[in-house]
Order: sequence, then structure tokens, then C-alpha cells
Amino acid sequence: MLRLVRRSGWRVGPRHFSAEVKPSDFSEVLRNLRASEHFDLVVIGSGPAGQKCAIDSAKHGKKVAIIDKKDMHGGVCVHTGTIPSKTFREAVLHLTAHRHKGFYGNAYTASTTGKRLSLEEILDRVKKVEDAETDLTRNQLTRNGIILINGTARFLPTEDKKTIAVLSNDSYTEKTDAQRHNDANICKRVLTADKVLIAVGTRPARRPDLDYDGRLIFDSDQLLWGGVDIVPKRLIVVGAGVIGMEYASMISIIPGTQVTVIDGRKEILDMADKEVSDALCYYMRKRGSRFLTEESIVKVETKDNSEVLVYLTSGKVIVGDALLYTQGRQGNVAGLDLEAVGLAANKRGVLDVNNNFQTDVPHIYAAGDCIGYPALASTSMEQGRLASVHMRTSEPTNKLRPDAEAHDPAHPRTRMRSGEVFPFGIYTVPEISMVGKSEQQLSRENIPYEVGIARYEELAKGQMMGGMPGFLKLIFCPTTLKLLGVHAIGEGATEIIHIGQVVMSTGGTMEYFRNAVFNYPTLAEAYRVAGLNGLSKIEALRNSEV
Repeated sequence: MLRLVRRSGWRVGPRHFSAEVKPSDFSEVLRNLRASEHFDLVVIGSGPAGQKCAIDSAKHGKKVAIIDKKDMHGGVCVHTGTIPSKTFREAVLHLTAHRHKGFYGNAYTASTTGKRLSLEEILDRVKKVEDAETDLTRNQLTRNGIILINGTARFLPTEDKKTIAVLSNDSYTEKTDAQRHNDANICKRVLTADKVLIAVGTRPARRPDLDYDGRLIFDSDQLLWGGVDIVPKRLIVVGAGVIGMEYASMISIIPGTQVTVIDGRKEILDMADKEVSDALCYYMRKRGSRFLTEESIVKVETKDNSEVLVYLTSGKVIVGDALLYTQGRQGNVAGLDLEAVGLAANKRGVLDVNNNFQTDVPHIYAAGDCIGYPALASTSMEQGRLASVHMRTSEPTNKLRPDAEAHDPAHPRTRMRSGEVFPFGIYTVPEISMVGKSEQQLSRENIPYEVGIARYEELAKGQMMGGMPGFLKLIFCPTTLKLLGVHAIGEGATEIIHIGQVVMSTGGTMEYFRNAVFNYPTLAEAYRVAGLNGLSKIEALRNSEV
């Protein structure tokens, strides 16, 4: 059985050094350290990309180790990202009885909750799901014979660039990169590997002039750590991207709260179809939310340890009980000592990789959020698996989209298989999902299209759910009838999107939806309604041309 800590110290030349070797001493010591064990693959990070790469390699007979902090098994996805934020959403929806408002109104919500929600009530559910997912991750990895090594990884400056030190340090907290780099880390173990995957994920980017005290001013990680006792009545959210809008919309459904969203961009959720993002803003405004776009922050002050004042370039002063900062993410590459192996990340901590997820050092791969777009848990899983396939076969597994040039900003790499379409899910309230192109994308590219729409209130299932807001939009070619994009907003949007994904992936047309039989009553039936709506427009156009 492998030992995680070698207490007797590492042998360095003719002498023994204590196992407690600090980074400040590394310059004289690390080049002489001898590796304790060799692996076919060492994965740095146990999130979705790291898990799938490790499991795929292990299933093909490779000796695999994963390095991650003991309290971070499952990665950012399980502990501060996808799983906790979506569980947070489900807890809020349940505790506010929001799904029943369509029939019973706000009075039912008030009688059900009876008091202001505390974050402790919400985070209790988050913690239970997080613990279950952590155990599941550990069991999956160990069941496949993967060695879990607790600690943080650091590349060593060896000639072959295949040596990694495992350091023991405190759990990730609010420390700056410099503080993390200077921690009194302890060298526990030294490994070598034929292949290495960097899958370290990201953390919230921070505005340097803000005091993130975790109570009045906090980022999305701190929100999940429970520093705030009661949900703020007046929450200011800085950032109208996915994370900002998810939390803003979740908080906005809690009775007695008002949310203000501030962003420097012109559009809210500018990656979404505009009709969909406009609908989300409409629903949130009905709940009392407001949006200040094309605004920049001059400064932020706190008053009497109970209020936050945000001064904008327009002269406005926004007052709130708390501020949530959600502008951007930063790759967790600090402390890896990428320079030791000749690598460097950009200013956002993002690593550049080729189409097979290789860095500039061919045996060192990277996948997941730390390589940038699309930075989804779902695509990270597939990236990790594809990286594993290339490691053992050297066969190209990932290509640029057929219509994309290598450095064309209008056509970013999907970092998936050539021609693959994958869905985006945005867990706002109501939720949003999309696959393929939006109307504004097609207009920019001068591609003709037609649209078919089905609104939830037109569906029997939608009425059963209380007439909850939402719609499904199918965008298609008016000549070939091939599906170009699918966009949905409303309850179950992230579930029903996969029907459109499959039809797009197989080159299907709108005629499929006209001819298909769906269960009744279901939300999936919206595809047939939208299909008939779109085809009727084409038939009317053709009849007018005769």
C-alpha cells in the first residue's frame, strides 16, 4: 500500500533533509530530490476533467495518481462551483415555495416560510449534497485503482520536466497568490510521471481595491462559506455574467429582497440569445430587481459596518446591505511553478493548449476551466477523457470546428470533437439553456434563418405547473429546414434542451418535430408546437411566392 507521507525525510545526495522543506529552501534542495514513485499519469486536480482523465486511463491499465487537497476532492465543481450553486438554487426554490406561486401567489409563500430566510437554512442543504458528492468522487476514484494523494502539486526543475513535488498546506482560503506562494508548505512526496494533466480549475477573480470581509463584501466562494447570516434585503451584484445573474435571480425570489445588478457591458448575459436574456430581465424586474448596464465603479465604501455604498462613473450612488462581486474567474495555477517546466499562463491564469489538450510541453496536458472557454463541468469531463485518449494512442481526438480558423475570435475553439454541439445551462430563475447559434450570431454571419416558438402557457404541462413563464425557440434554415440553434427559458429548460442537441448532432430537420410523437402532457411537447409554428411560417412564405 502506498504511503502518503515519508516521515524519515528525503535523501538528497549524501545527506538527509527533513521532510519539512519550505518553498524558500527549494532553490537549493529540489533539484537534488529523488522521486519516491513513478506513475504513468499524474493528474493535478480532482474536478470533472481530472476525474474523467484519471478514470479513463486507469480503465486502460495505466498507473494513475491524483493530487488534490484533502478537503477539495471533486474539485471546484463539488465545493464552490457547479454543485453547491445549483443546490443553493434548489434550496431557495423549496424554502420560498416559488414553484407554487403560479397557483397560490405570494400569500402562500409568506405563510409557508413565515420569516426571513437565513443562509444557514440554505447552506445546510448545500453541505449535505457537497458531502455526498465528495464521498462519491472518492469512491469512484479508489474503486478504479487510482491513488489519491492529499496536498498541492509543484513542478520541479528537472531536465525531463516529469518530476512533481507534493506539498502539504492549509486549505484554500481567501489568501492572495503571493500569500499562497509563501505559505509554509511542507514537502511530503516527490513523484515522476510519463504524462501529466493540469486540471486545477478556477477561483473568483477579485477587484484589488475591495475589502472582501465575507460579510458586507464577498465573492461567490465566500457566499457559500456562510459568512452572511441573513439574506441581505438589498443585495448589489457586480457582474451580469452567468454567476452574477444566477445568484442575483436566486436571491430575487426571496420575499423582502431587492437586487441591483451592475455591469459595464451593454447587454445582460451577452452570450445568450437576446430574446431569452430580455425575458429573464423582464421576469426579474417584476420581482423588483433593477439593472444598471454600461456603468463602471469608481469606488466602494462601507458605512457603520452595516451598509455598502457603490459610487458609479455616472454619478449614481447605490446603497445596499451587501455586495457580491462576480466579475471573472482566475485559473488556480499559482504555486504550480509552471516556470520550472517552461510553461506560463496568461494574466487570467489560463493555459494555452493545442487541439489535443497538450501544452507547449508535449507530455503535459491541461483541461477544464483552466484552459478557458467554454469552462463548463460537462465539457470539462469530455476534455479530460479526450486528453486521456490522446495520451495513450497519440491519435488526434479534438479538432477545430470545420468553419473556424485557428485564431478567428468570431469562431472560438469548442475544445470538443469536430462538429460536436454541446449545450449551455444557466441556472437562473427561470433557468436558461441553449445549443447552437443565437439570432444575433446568425445575423452577424449573414446566415438566413426562421424561428419557431412554443410558449409554456400554451402547453397543458405549463398550465399544470401554474402557468410558469417560459418558452422554447427553434432557429432553423428556411431552405434545408436544418436546425441551427435551440434556446429555452423556463422550468426544465436545461433538461429539454438535450432533445434539440441530439437532433442537431444528427443533422436533423424541423420535420422531425412535426412527425414525432411526444409524451403528453410534457414540456418536451414544446418541440412539436415550436416545430409546427416554424414550418407554418415557411409554408405561408412559399404560398405567397406562388
